[in-house]
Amino acid sequence: MTMQLIVTHPGGAHKDDFLACSLLAHLHGVPIQRREPTDQDLAEPSICVVDVGGSHDPERNNFDHHQFPRDAPPLCALSLVLQSMCLYEDALSFCAWLRPAEWLDTLGPNETAKLMGIPRKALGELNSPLDITLLNRFAKHTELNPKNPVYQIMCMVGEDIVNYLRSLRQRLDYLKEHGQYWSIETDGEPIQALFLEKSDMLAEDPSFGVYAFIESEGKENEVQALVCPDRRGGGYGLSRYNDNQRLDFSQIESHDEVRFAHKRGFVAKVSTTDPTRLKELLKRAVVKIGN
Repeated sequence: MTMQLIVTHPGGAHKDDFLACSLLAHLHGVPIQRREPTDQDLAEPSICVVDVGGSHDPERNNFDHHQFPRDAPPLCALSLVLQSMCLYEDALSFCAWLRPAEWLDTLGPNETAKLMGIPRKALGELNSPLDITLLNRFAKHTELNPKNPVYQIMCMVGEDIVNYLRSLRQRLDYLKEHGQYWSIETDGEPIQALFLEKSDMLAEDPSFGVYAFIESEGKENEVQALVCPDRRGGGYGLSRYNDNQRLDFSQIESHDEVRFAHKRGFVAKVSTTDPTRLKELLKRAVVKIGN
């Protein structure tokens, strides 16, 4: 089906409707009108109606949540658009900003702050000029078309979200098949490391998706170190996972195979690609009990 138009509400803009429209603008490249929808708009599947209209009907491309009951799950228009694209579950798992965006739009700032465990005023302090300018500029228009700079930025945002989620899913599937968990014996408890062998798949951004993969595996409390190909050289990067203090890579900075070790100990670049040598360097970086 060829889309004709995206309709969203007039007045003030929020991240919810801005991001939902960004995804749809990227997908369809059609104008956005900021006005109240008509019954004809809601009945016409070639018109996307977003965050307004009192209807959630994906087959007709209606994406409003305001008619949901008070005790419904905190789904916003952005959630509904992501669901229609089969990207919602991955977005909820791997986009840390999505759940707070849902809370803020459906529950309000006070409840959102409580759920996030932060002071209410911190929500405002986290806003940047980027948030303010983009939302204000979006709100000032009654119609945006592909020639409009704000529309073009929205398409970039939508494209980046889609590309991130789709490429992340591919990367997670790859890591599931090829990632190796190492157990490094020490004087105390063994160190657990995730090792990624060099490949064309990892060449451009070796560490992309690694944290998401470990969390998806439920191993965030087990892994202490990462061993990833170094995209700046022929060796490997050794790093702490979640800044685990059991490792201090400054302890191996004088080793012949270490090209660089940060003075604060959280990362090192090494020339070797031999798994046996990599394991030995990890073992040498372990902070001794009592240190």
